[in-house]
Amino acid sequence: MITKRKLMGLAASSAMAVALGTAAMAQEVTLKIHQFLPIQANVPKLIIEPWRKQVEEASGGKIKIDHYPSMQLGGKPPHLADQVKDGVADIVWTVLGYTPGRFPQSEVFELPFAMSNAEDTSRAFWQYAEANMLDKDFADYKIIAVHVHGPGLIHSKEPVKSIKDLNGVKLRAPTRMTNKLFTQLGATPVGMPVPAVPEALSKGVIDATVIPWEVTGALKVPELVKNHTEFGNNSLYTTTFMFAMNKDVYEGLSDELKAVIDAHSGEETSAWFGKLMEGADAPSREAAAAAGNNIMTLSEAEVQEWRDASAGIEAEWIEEMNGLGFDGQALVDQAKELITKAGM
Repeated sequence: MITKRKLMGLAASSAMAVALGTAAMAQEVTLKIHQFLPIQANVPKLIIEPWRKQVEEASGGKIKIDHYPSMQLGGKPPHLADQVKDGVADIVWTVLGYTPGRFPQSEVFELPFAMSNAEDTSRAFWQYAEANMLDKDFADYKIIAVHVHGPGLIHSKEPVKSIKDLNGVKLRAPTRMTNKLFTQLGATPVGMPVPAVPEALSKGVIDATVIPWEVTGALKVPELVKNHTEFGNNSLYTTTFMFAMNKDVYEGLSDELKAVIDAHSGEETSAWFGKLMEGADAPSREAAAAAGNNIMTLSEAEVQEWRDASAGIEAEWIEEMNGLGFDGQALVDQAKELITKAGM
């Protein structure tokens, strides 16, 4: 005869088996996000982590996402575009300009004074990508979002107010377009991914850097330089980003889980990323001001000097795109029109 204790044991074992079976059924896939910023930086904290949690919840637990910040899966930031393509990571967040020439049509949003604000420009960027890039530049990826950061500005050891103040300044710039811009303005650009900026500033490898306010706190830039040059209601430059998924991994999901990813991708997600990124600018700016740093906001007349000096960059880019088989002028016109419409 089966004793009461044995019956209870059998019942417990059965319940555990059912629970384990249910958990196994619930979690169908585990995805790995890889990116280059520390977890406490604003983009991981305010954008990537909330997105991750939303997807997990919307999937009913069938998607689990592990987040690997600070290049914890190995490699350097410029490797991220290949890592997600090759399956080292399932999803990456990265700067498009870290792989120069790979995504040429995206550079139109990095032209001097092109952007309005990060939300509208990111919305325009998605619409532009849908029209021009998803089956070309982005053909190897499942693109979740494309976006830009808030107004770009200069952070420097010595004050930079006029263009002549850039002469001989070793300045870190993030992309091919910003390198071209600051070369034309008289600086000596030094390309490097953003995590390398603090050490480069502290060791004198560079005298200045261009990054948005939002990331300055995580990089401790206001402790390493004391001068910050803003361009009023304008943005001297911005940087383009992609949040992309391995295409084969996406295609291997069930229709139900593809729908979850799709619902958290696209135009609204792109605009949301841009809005959140620019929204983090103000607290970082306030921290630099509270530390007593010198924040210079140029007048419209002063900004015009910079506009005039950088005007040739757009024409040069159009010519380059024509040489690659694109209609450069049409791309510029389209991007500007989409940015304007997004702000209406």
